[in-house]
Amino acid sequence: MTSISLPERVRVFVVGAGFAGLGTAIKLDEHGFGDFLVVDKGQSVGGTWRDNTYPGAACDVPSQLYSFSFAPNPDWSRSFSPQPEIQAYLERTAREAGVLDRFRFGVTVEDAAWDEEERVWHIGTDHGEVLADILVTGSGGLSEPKLPDIAGIDSFAGEIFHSARWNHDYDLTGKRVAVIGTGASAIQIVPEVAKQAAHLDVYQRTAPWVMPRGDRPYKAIERFAFRHLPLVQKAYRTGIYWGRECFVPGFTINPRLAVPAKKLALQNIERGISDPELRKAVTPHFQIGCKRILISNDYYPALDSDHVDLVTDGIREITPTGIVTADGTVREVDAIVVATGFYTTEQPIAEHVKGRDGRTLADAWRETGMAAYKGTTIAGFPNLFQIVGPNTGLGHSSMVFIIESQIAYIRSALQQMGERGIATVEPTQQAQDAWNDDVQRRMKRTVWSTGGCASWYIDSHGRNTTLWPRTTFAFRGLLRSFDLDQYVVTRRTATPIPQENVA
Repeated sequence: MTSISLPERVRVFVVGAGFAGLGTAIKLDEHGFGDFLVVDKGQSVGGTWRDNTYPGAACDVPSQLYSFSFAPNPDWSRSFSPQPEIQAYLERTAREAGVLDRFRFGVTVEDAAWDEEERVWHIGTDHGEVLADILVTGSGGLSEPKLPDIAGIDSFAGEIFHSARWNHDYDLTGKRVAVIGTGASAIQIVPEVAKQAAHLDVYQRTAPWVMPRGDRPYKAIERFAFRHLPLVQKAYRTGIYWGRECFVPGFTINPRLAVPAKKLALQNIERGISDPELRKAVTPHFQIGCKRILISNDYYPALDSDHVDLVTDGIREITPTGIVTADGTVREVDAIVVATGFYTTEQPIAEHVKGRDGRTLADAWRETGMAAYKGTTIAGFPNLFQIVGPNTGLGHSSMVFIIESQIAYIRSALQQMGERGIATVEPTQQAQDAWNDDVQRRMKRTVWSTGGCASWYIDSHGRNTTLWPRTTFAFRGLLRSFDLDQYVVTRRTATPIPQENVA
């Protein structure tokens, strides 16, 4: 293993170099908090967009909204950006910001433990230990692939890989291929694999709602305007943002407001599929929005192809040469693509972070599910900040907007800690409980709770700990500045500060 030099101590230690980690680094540096270190197990910035390189990978949020507000990209080629362009954008943004000297790639965080006496985080990595005053986790909810629990999956003798770990050295041309899953990744993969495979089986447990993808290449005049007339690009971004916010009432207040979207999705089925039985099989039996709404123009036509079969029977087992469904049918395949998502309601990093009492985040969340104050800080874990923490996910807009809101909150915390001589901050249990009680109260009337589906938004306790049940501008307003009055704080002299004196 190549030796990688890490500093002994930093002010801020950041885990993850995707949008969250990169944005944090840029804004910390911009505001004079230059003593930070960002580590990532991968070999470059990018996170999700570095790792997901499967055929057809693209964003389902419009390009103009899927970028940092402080670093607009005039080079998008399309209204919905493909993975290579997003990755190139992140790499260029990192270079131009001048922060890469404080990034270390190929470094895995193995554990992080809070030292109450020294008031410091001990962060263990596979390249040594680093002490940090502040720990920021930006590893996200789409970082660790989730394999299905299917009998015999380890016995398969052919090629098998997860969509987020695509094997580009394996040629699918002329092969018999199975894709397990019909989620966001699968509907992008299926049309591309169908172009290569001799035969393709698509295993569907639950049919998703798939709306048309309003994607198009930008015209030359638009690209010229984006580069030379920044106000034009800003106008595009603003219009798209508010258009997306109009979806919120249909998710959170009255699902009947989403009827126009349902009609578009049903028309998408009619246009793409000729076989009445297949149409019936891909038509969902739950309210639109209950699970993630997908977008594609070519998924249904691919399923309608003669050499593609949609399999709706459950999988009983995988054998060395194929897949056996519950009805006993055996389908021989050469390769299996697993597109079954990620650990979203059980963050893998939670197993490795220990708070003041020695319990891990996973221990703290085991009984009640994921919970944090403002999705960012957690009682019992001083000086820990999570980006894309509990209940910060979106079903309608860009996660970059949420990420920037949390970064602003963290920056405000550091600024106030410095100005007031504060060593540690930790949300009160009362503040955290009140925040989450309000979130779950609002969640009860949303389509995610009432829509009649079982989704990855819901944890084992039956609580939606993934999504934010309000507008994104409401979230930004609530995180605009760090609210010290909701925190237990200690001075650098280790003396607790009464809460009435911190406002």
